[in-house]
Amino acid sequence: MDPERICRTMIDLALAAGAGILTAFQSGDVSARHKPDSSPVTEADLAADRLISNGLGTAFPGVRVVSEERQESHKSGSGSFFIVDPLDGTRSFVSGNRDFTVNIAWVENTMPVHGVVFAPAYGQLFFTWPDGTSEEIRMDPEAEFIAAAAGTINGNSGGRTLAVSNPDNDALVVIASRSHRNPRTSAYIGKYDGRIGRTCSAGSSLKFCLLAAGEADLYPRLGPTMEWDTAAGQAVLANAGGKVFALDTMAPLTYGKHGYHNPEFVAFSPGVQLYGP
Repeated sequence: MDPERICRTMIDLALAAGAGILTAFQSGDVSARHKPDSSPVTEADLAADRLISNGLGTAFPGVRVVSEERQESHKSGSGSFFIVDPLDGTRSFVSGNRDFTVNIAWVENTMPVHGVVFAPAYGQLFFTWPDGTSEEIRMDPEAEFIAAAAGTINGNSGGRTLAVSNPDNDALVVIASRSHRNPRTSAYIGKYDGRIGRTCSAGSSLKFCLLAAGEADLYPRLGPTMEWDTAAGQAVLANAGGKVFALDTMAPLTYGKHGYHNPEFVAFSPGVQLYGP
């Protein structure tokens, strides 16, 4: 598996899927039904899943692809694999909020080493390169422009190299989920009282990307998530110098777990003086 080909393929598929999602968002075609777990799904989710899963299957025949929208892909297995959330933040998408993303990651030895997070409504693309860095590119949030960008982004793309903050432990910037902040998360953030300079919120995997860009120091998530929710963002953050720890072990959050369920976790810039659960 060629790392450069992995990164380029994920970027192109994320852009193509994002262009279709944005067309649906701008047209108001966002009606949803509910899956057995009560989470919403739209035709835009399913269309993006088809594009990404089929594209990865064509580019890398025989390589496992785990996607939120493909129940048959959720069987546990060892080895390297792609993991996909074709439309992360469906609730935001349906409600007209722009905080939704396309997430694609490549996992090796239980860790997401390459990832792409694309926020089409903002025209923000966050991604990793084979050299171990992360970048952000901003583009016009128009479906035609985004679709045209596929195949053109390369190592000389002029993007901004991402790097995490050098945190001030007396004035931490804490980011939390826009739609899933629960009492346990609030209680954990309360442990840092007197050490917080500012709190903010964002949806989907954009929280990881704000950490990677040095715009926040700490992101705790004390609630249910799945590996496809976090893998791409964790890859972007890790390549920018950040970390994601499972709170129950205070060890790196790993992938390929049974059922692809995550424990509670905290993402942070090194230098943050962490509290346990």
